[in-house]
Amino acid sequence: VIILCGVEVIIILMLIFLRNRIRIAIALLKEGSRAIGYIMSTLFYPIVTFILIAVCISYWAVTAVFLATSGEPVYKVMANQTLCKYANLTCDPETFNTTNVTKLCPGAQCTFAFYGGESLYHKYIFIFQLANAFVFLWLVNFAIALGQCTLAGAFASYYWASRKPADIPLWPLFSSFGRAIRYHTGSLAFGALILAIVQLIRVILEYLDHKLKGTQNSFTRFLLCCLKCCFWCLEKFLKFINRNAYIMIAIYGKNFCTSAKEAFFLLMRNVVRVAVLDKVTDFLLFLGKILVAGGVGVLAFFFFTQRIPVFAQEAPTLNYYWVPLLTVIIGSYLVAHGFFSVYAMCVDTLFLCFCEDLERNDGSTAKPYFMSASLHRILGKKELSPKKA
Repeated sequence: VIILCGVEVIIILMLIFLRNRIRIAIALLKEGSRAIGYIMSTLFYPIVTFILIAVCISYWAVTAVFLATSGEPVYKVMANQTLCKYANLTCDPETFNTTNVTKLCPGAQCTFAFYGGESLYHKYIFIFQLANAFVFLWLVNFAIALGQCTLAGAFASYYWASRKPADIPLWPLFSSFGRAIRYHTGSLAFGALILAIVQLIRVILEYLDHKLKGTQNSFTRFLLCCLKCCFWCLEKFLKFINRNAYIMIAIYGKNFCTSAKEAFFLLMRNVVRVAVLDKVTDFLLFLGKILVAGGVGVLAFFFFTQRIPVFAQEAPTLNYYWVPLLTVIIGSYLVAHGFFSVYAMCVDTLFLCFCEDLERNDGSTAKPYFMSASLHRILGKKELSPKKA
């Protein structure tokens, strides 16, 4: 009881001391809703990212199958290894029945084992598969980076508009996409390259862990566990830095390293606001995803059980409806996650613009704020600048 009371007191004190920052976070969430309302086309951009990732997956799969099936087919003798000395040796299926193997090893068969060969190419086929996996990770990360930079540019054009929505560009999403492709391809590719290298190392560590799972060397398993944990943390950190670096690239158009450095130090100067906004946003977006998936799941349950009179004739008769019901719920959650990711990107972009606005402007006539009136009131400013008025 004492521990619970102490936790409640700590939570109350945190809410008291952080109430202003919580209000700023809620105001940014509301501002994000307005921004998406003015730029509705951003809600459909996850479809573009999905198509690009699907193309990357198709390329990887086709290349991986080509590498795996390149070379001549290798056949081996399948028989009892304890009774047949020819077991697991290579054989020729056309001449196998004429050899003495069938006589010495009754029941032995010459079956297909794998595609391979003795050339230098076939000896290093695993290296080519790793290179293919690396290219796949690079392309996927580039597609995600392109989407983040495009959305950040569109939402940044909303924030830095003096009069909203009059000063917002006519096609902000298409303009931002064109800028990202024309001017920022190298920066996006470099950020995706760094992340792909870390992810490839994680894949190699997982492969080594799978191979060494049966060993009794405790130190090796402990070392692999530590390395996996460290690179997992590094990947999460790089995703966070890359995301904010792409926002700064979309705003100022600088290179990746400069944008990442400026974004990092800007966030460190506002670390408390970052923590509060991150937790509030994650919690509300999670509630939104659960609400969407739960609502669709309830409707699907009534549909599959034929409890909706309007659709009773169209509903199929199922003996076991849990599989399609779970499929609908999981699919709706993934779709909601894709669309809510746009909202999260909008809030992150507006937050960085808000921090930049506070540092570069002071609300005077010469340097007016670009923030909305609600954010202006939360900061406790006495009056708006003439431009905002």
